[in-house]
Parts: sequence; structure tokens; C-alpha cells
Amino acid sequence: MAGGGQAAVSFLTQIAKVAAGIGVAASAASTSLFTVDGGERAVIFDRLRGVLPGTESEGTHFLIPFLQKPFIFDIRTRPHSFSSTSGTKDLQMVSLTLRVLSRPDVDRLPEIFNSLGLEYDEKVLPSIGNEVLKAVVAQFNADQLLTERPHVSALVRESLTQRAREFNIVLDDVAITHLAYGPEFAQAVEKKQVAQQEAERSRFLVARAEQERRAAIVRAEGESEAARLISEATTTAGNGLIELRRIEAAKEIAGVLARSPNVSYIPAGDNGQMLLGLNAAR
Repeated sequence: MAGGGQAAVSFLTQIAKVAAGIGVAASAASTSLFTVDGGERAVIFDRLRGVLPGTESEGTHFLIPFLQKPFIFDIRTRPHSFSSTSGTKDLQMVSLTLRVLSRPDVDRLPEIFNSLGLEYDEKVLPSIGNEVLKAVVAQFNADQLLTERPHVSALVRESLTQRAREFNIVLDDVAITHLAYGPEFAQAVEKKQVAQQEAERSRFLVARAEQERRAAIVRAEGESEAARLISEATTTAGNGLIELRRIEAAKEIAGVLARSPNVSYIPAGDNGQMLLGLNAAR
């Protein structure tokens, strides 16, 4: 019975050793493997040599446990938006919002990790974006930002792409999504519109006065010519024309009075008496 118990203990001990070995092997295997998903790259940090120069692509890879450590980078294009308040050439304040689509330069990932770390885009893009926006906006007047917006966007895109390239960042697209002026500019625009309306009104008054002056001249010339013709006709034909005009005027006045209901005619002379509203018997 004693020999059987020792055999059982020895068997269990062997099983425990095998299980421990399997556990150690599994743990070592799990720590020596890592997976890189699609759209990602891995940079390996070696405790003896530092950041290795190459990168690991998608798939499962081996490393030396406790000596090497992988750092995963997302290399897909990602959007970023940031705002900036800048001064224009004519000293107006403008608020702009810029949207960029960025991704890291895959061949330069070890350099990016050494200099900037995993959050490279959050450290670089807002600062260089504000710098470029202020530099470009300062070259234009406030109204030119609207009339020449494609040109402004092209300058921002070109300058920001060059600055991002210095940090090994690739920009696929750069666009100005929002543009707003300060209250001072709105007041200046309103005053300008009022001044333009006043100028238009002044020009209209001047033009109307000029037309009235010309009309008065023409009317005076016409009256002078009419007076001359009447004088010549009077000299040639005597006062007959004047008498004719007097008769025509009297005829016109009589016609107007005849059509008026408020005018009554009373015959002249002693024999033409007319009693209105009186009883003849009285």
C-alpha cells in the first residue's frame, strides 16, 4: 500500500511538472507573438538596440519576450478639424475652420515614433495649421477671402502640405469649411452700404435737377418763340388774332360754367327779375 501511494504521488508530481511546463510554454508563446490588423503598422522597440528601423505589416509576427515591445500605428487616413482666429491685411478679425485628411508616412514610422510618439497628429497638425492660416490670411483683405476663396484654399493647402511633410505626415486633402467675420466687419459693411445708398441718392438728385434745368430752358425757349410768333402775327394781321383768342377763352369758360351744377344765371336789366322760393301772391 505504501509503494502504491508513493507511485501515485510521483505520478501526480510528474503531471504537475508537465502542466507547469505547458503553461510556461503557452505564456512564452503568447508573449512572443503579436498581431497587426489591417490598416496598421507596428514599430518594434528593443531594450538593447532601441527602435528598430523597419516596420511590421499586417499579420502575426514573432518578437523576443520581455526584450522587445510592439507599438501599433494606424496608417489609414483620418480627419482632423481645428479653428483659428486670424487678422486680415486690412486688420479685420476672421474665424476659420480647417479640415484636413492626414496619414503618416509609412516608411518614416520609426522616426515619427522617436520624435513625436503615437499621438503625432494631435501634436503637430493644430500648431502648423494655425501657423499656416495666420500667414495666408494676412496676405488678403477681408472681402478678398470671399471673392478669391479658391485661391486662398490653394495657398493654405500648398503651405500646410509642405509643413506637414517636414514631420513625415502626408495630407490627402485640405479644405476651409467655415469662414466668419467679426462684428466690426459687419458694422463696416453696413456703413459702406449706407454710404453707397446715399451716394446713389445724391447722384439721382443731381440728375433730376439737371433734367429740370434742361426742361425749364426748353420751356422758356418755347414760350419765347411763341411770343415772337404772336408778335409777328399781330404786326402782320392786326389785333384780330388776339380777339379770336379772347373769344375762344370766353367760350371755354362759358362751357365750364354751364356744366357746373352750382352756377345759376340771373338775367340782367330791370325787366328780367327772378324770384327764387317766393310766393307770387305775397
